[in-house]
Amino acid sequence: MNQAFVLFGLIVIVTLIITYWAARRTRTTSDFYAAGRSLSGWQNGVAIAGDYMSAASFLGICGMIALSGYDGFLYSVGFLVAYLTVLLVIAEPLRNSGKYTMADVVSFRLSPAPVRSMAALSTLVISTFYMIAQMVGAGGLIHLLIGLNYTTAILVVGVLMVLYVVFGGMLGTTWVQIIKAVLLMAGTIVVSILVLTKFHFSVGGMFQAVIDRYGDTFLQPGLRFKNPIDQISLGLALVLGTAGLPHILIRFYTVPTAKQARASVVWATVIIGAFYILTTFLGFGAAALVGKEEILKYDKGGNMAAPLLAKHLGGDFLMAFIAAVAFATILAVVAGLTIAASSAFAHDFYAHVIRRGQATEQEQVKVARWTALGVGLASILLGILARNWNVAYMVALAFAVAASANVPVLVLSLFWRRFNTTGAVLGMAVGLVSSLVLVFVSPAVMNAKTAWFPLQNPGILSIPLGFLAAWLGTYLQREEREAIRRFDELFVRSQTGIGAE
Repeated sequence: MNQAFVLFGLIVIVTLIITYWAARRTRTTSDFYAAGRSLSGWQNGVAIAGDYMSAASFLGICGMIALSGYDGFLYSVGFLVAYLTVLLVIAEPLRNSGKYTMADVVSFRLSPAPVRSMAALSTLVISTFYMIAQMVGAGGLIHLLIGLNYTTAILVVGVLMVLYVVFGGMLGTTWVQIIKAVLLMAGTIVVSILVLTKFHFSVGGMFQAVIDRYGDTFLQPGLRFKNPIDQISLGLALVLGTAGLPHILIRFYTVPTAKQARASVVWATVIIGAFYILTTFLGFGAAALVGKEEILKYDKGGNMAAPLLAKHLGGDFLMAFIAAVAFATILAVVAGLTIAASSAFAHDFYAHVIRRGQATEQEQVKVARWTALGVGLASILLGILARNWNVAYMVALAFAVAASANVPVLVLSLFWRRFNTTGAVLGMAVGLVSSLVLVFVSPAVMNAKTAWFPLQNPGILSIPLGFLAAWLGTYLQREEREAIRRFDELFVRSQTGIGAE
């Protein structure tokens, strides 16, 4: 317990020092939203990796693999492959076309008020959904390690994340994420090597130990997803969802050029790829060495598999270190989510809808900080209510919402000349509502026998609905001549960078 207190305390102190340093350099909206566009490609790439490798990755996926074997490993594959979509389709056009948020791109040639309002709502919902998973992971982790009450642990994380964003802005958040990414990779590599030493560095030996303990079915599909369509739905949500996650998209505005945006994604993909390969050893290692029964005893969602594996391999100190790394992971991700949500509300809704472009920079930053406080309070409350959910599972649902509401509109805005305001608003609205409704009537929330929607992830239905609504809405409205005229300007700008800020 003393070791845990010391390590947790060191992380909090270091991150607060970074926040203080960043606060002295955060004066304008560009500083607050985009770190003054001062980050290099490698810095932003490591920060993206730090933002992306969340509690779902480190705690949830390891637990999912330890409890569900092959089906749990599908989460690792999906999270990794998702970055190819971002690299090939989104990163460069987004950096060239926008200023601070996704709505800048969508509203470039469409009516700004309805589009920005809907985009801000979508960002707030997705960010809050995603953040619940981080809060649940934090509560369980701190409760396991130092015995702090779950609710109190959630409050501690909530207060810290608000401090990072309110005072440090994007610059402080970025450096917290960079430090977290380095710590997470170091901890993951150490535990993976220790796992392999138990099996004489034989991956086959590790899998054989799993088979000996749980049988051949553990390495075959079907333990979690009884219906193959569920696997397809999950894959669609993960692969497309990353391209619609607000806290990932805003990171491309922190670099000075599109070239650096591409470099960011390459750096992030390399780091994230290495990490998700290593989750194989953490998840299956926990299954073989710790066991399902022990994992479930501490947490019904399986979220404590990685810390318990660390304890089995290296005693209390390694467990404390890994838990502290996971704590840093959660702090970095919730800070990124909070700044994405607050930026969307302040920049898209307040500045461009309520104030119709007349808000001063000081007003925007002030509203963004108050929004961060509101998002923090909402996340604390929802985190307390969702205590027993697996965090990887919750994040996968957030991916489905992002893929359904944001991706159709973003892609069609960039590549379809005929696309118009009605299509954008209807596409986001239907994608958002359908994905949320399907989640609430699925086995994720309702009893499996009484659930109206049979699949655990709604992506296979809600994503096509989002695209269909965007297409149908476009043809329900007469052609917008201005939108069509400005398409050429947007397309050239997105592909070449000419005219980009």
